[in-house]
Amino acid sequence: MDEARNVHNRSDEPATRRMGDASRLPGVECEDDDERIVLHVDADCFYASCERLRESALRGEPVVVGMGYEPGETIGAVATASYEAREFGVESAQAISSALERLPRRAALEPDADDYDPELTREETGFYRPVDMGYYESVASEVREILHDCADVLREVSIDEAYLDVTERTAWEVAGGFARHVKDRIRREVGVTVSVGVAPTMSTAKIASDFDKPDGLTVVEPGEIRSFLEPLDVDLLHGVGPVTARALRGMGLETAGDVAAADPEPLVDRFGERGRELYDRARGDDDRRVEPKGEPKSFSRESAFTEPVSEPEPKYELIETLAAAVADRARREGALYRTVGVKAVFPPYDVNTRERSLPGPVDDPALVEEIARELFEEFDTDAVRKLGVRVANLEFVAADQASLDSWEAEPASAESTVGGPEDDPKTDDNGTDCSSGQASLTDFS
Repeated sequence: MDEARNVHNRSDEPATRRMGDASRLPGVECEDDDERIVLHVDADCFYASCERLRESALRGEPVVVGMGYEPGETIGAVATASYEAREFGVESAQAISSALERLPRRAALEPDADDYDPELTREETGFYRPVDMGYYESVASEVREILHDCADVLREVSIDEAYLDVTERTAWEVAGGFARHVKDRIRREVGVTVSVGVAPTMSTAKIASDFDKPDGLTVVEPGEIRSFLEPLDVDLLHGVGPVTARALRGMGLETAGDVAAADPEPLVDRFGERGRELYDRARGDDDRRVEPKGEPKSFSRESAFTEPVSEPEPKYELIETLAAAVADRARREGALYRTVGVKAVFPPYDVNTRERSLPGPVDDPALVEEIARELFEEFDTDAVRKLGVRVANLEFVAADQASLDSWEAEPASAESTVGGPEDDPKTDDNGTDCSSGQASLTDFS
């Protein structure tokens, strides 16, 4: 594994595309699949990273985020565990009670705590936090904006991962530097780390992003896919969970190279059409293109100040700019919207959102600006480090553009949307829980 990593990791290449060396002209779609440049971006222990954003004391400490967990309780399941917590045997989908046996709460060191144990040391304990999906989605929306800015085509897989087709943004000679640029922007502007895999195909890019976690960057260039995949254990193949891995080993197939060299018919007999897919993926064959996953549910734009700002004027100026940008994007995408929202982030990372529903779908930039200003009024004297404007409840229709005047006016209310929607566990192709209970990567909610 280390030898392969040295061969395929190209993390030190410059981020600037060498236009004179490019084998195609900008804007000309690539015909050869081997020339496509796909990035898979996967956040490292995303929920735990988010908790560290708002609690800097958690950095470097074992952190466990639980679904159905309440502070001080022993019920619930592990949504995600930081790498420090994993060293104690804490794993995703594990019962909180089991996790606590391996990693007691740091609060257990307090003499007045019910579960105080004088034999424990700080190095043997960790921190437990309940899932806060509303907060995690607000952080994910910031990552999403960067990804949209870095790619012409984006496919959002979950709250913490996405595929990017950057074929028209860079060239293979400098693909590693481009990926490093994406990683650095997310770290600098959002504060979370991601691992990135770069490859000509989606499945290989996914494997590459898992190859050197955390904070990894692995580039698999055209012509290197087979040599990269061959030594990997079968459970590292895209879409292979524990059950499938055991079945493959039972057939005498230990590595991706073994699967690639096998007769595909027994695989099809054992796994159906997935058997043929496993065979193809092990050989690096994957003709899928990166395509958006359905129509977006909302559009948002966000921007941060260099330092927290308390004066109203610069904040309202930014609100107007963001409102115009969001309304323009909705118009370019042919979308009407029923909801307008704003987001204000106070230091260090206190996320507050407000929204207003309209009586019907509209395309009305002036109205977006007006409502955004009104919703933001309650925050106009607060110290704010970041602002956002969103339009949601979209409708994509081939019809005349509408304005509020075309709808009978009715009362509309502004309400806080801070909170956590129900979690949706992420699974592999077998339905096996892979990491953390997660929802789709969305705009702030």
